Amino acid sequence: MSPPPLGGLHHLTAVTARAGANLAMATQSLGLRLVKRTVNQDDVSAYHLFYADPIGRPGTELTFFEWAHVPARQPGVGEVAETGLRVPSVEALDWWEARLRDDARMVVRGRTTRAGRDVLRVSDAEGQPFGLVADPEGAAVPPATEPALADAEEAWWPTAPVARDRAIRGLGPVLLHVRALDPTARFLTEIMGMRESGSYPDPDHADRAIHVFSMGPGGAAAEVHVLSRPELPRAQQGYGGVHHVAFRVADHAAQQAWLEHVTSRGVPNSGLVERYYFESLYFREPGGTLFELATDGPGFHADEDPRTLGERLALPPFLEPHRARIEAGLKPLPV
Repeated sequence: MSPPPLGGLHHLTAVTARAGANLAMATQSLGLRLVKRTVNQDDVSAYHLFYADPIGRPGTELTFFEWAHVPARQPGVGEVAETGLRVPSVEALDWWEARLRDDARMVVRGRTTRAGRDVLRVSDAEGQPFGLVADPEGAAVPPATEPALADAEEAWWPTAPVARDRAIRGLGPVLLHVRALDPTARFLTEIMGMRESGSYPDPDHADRAIHVFSMGPGGAAAEVHVLSRPELPRAQQGYGGVHHVAFRVADHAAQQAWLEHVTSRGVPNSGLVERYYFESLYFREPGGTLFELATDGPGFHADEDPRTLGERLALPPFLEPHRARIEAGLKPLPV
């Protein structure tokens, strides 16, 4: 029996060498909220910073590991080559272009069109590539059902650096570069239950097509775009690059079904990994990109007041006994 359909993009985790500068870029330049200040659970010497909408909804999370010792990313195949960030309208995209051209933390790389949507291509000071996507047809942001979350969200907007009608709504399509299209296409459709929903010319190479794969509800928040670049070397991970992309799974029962599914299809995987804020399952697609399935809950307010998310170092219960040692190994960040 097939597992439940994936619900779209959950989060994307990238790499920075400078957590302080990254914090300024994400919160001040992109206008996201720091919703969780924690550590990489597999390497507690490294920060893991989660930026998102005011209450950290799944699908809005852009996260970074700080690895100060790594070199710069070397682009190639087997990676997320560009991370989409959705904005509400073309007018908002025009506003973002003017804003980011005057921002010393960002580099504007020009406008293009992807799958019929206007896109502003930018990168941060470390070379991390983003595509701001005008998504006027995107689903409306659901209201928070818990009073504490609703109160926290409403309290956030009056002091947010970007007004609600222009703000980044969440993740948009991610662009994968692979050596060969067919193995990744078969994996996305036959293993992950996506559907190939179209293609469009590569803006940089008109003789090539980027293929669009949709999941669950479809739309910009639930798409993977894939481009075959056989002439490129294997990507080398580093700052300015993406570590992995995660997709939404509703709950533990659905995650268990996905574990049984990928295992039965012979996909090497991590098994279920308890991350406290969500439950994870990791594996690689044939092109080499690391995928994660992550549950929607329990969420970032599991151990913090929603009004003060991200203001202190939060540690899951299994790391809490080691707090003093962990804090001693981290450079303080601004509150």
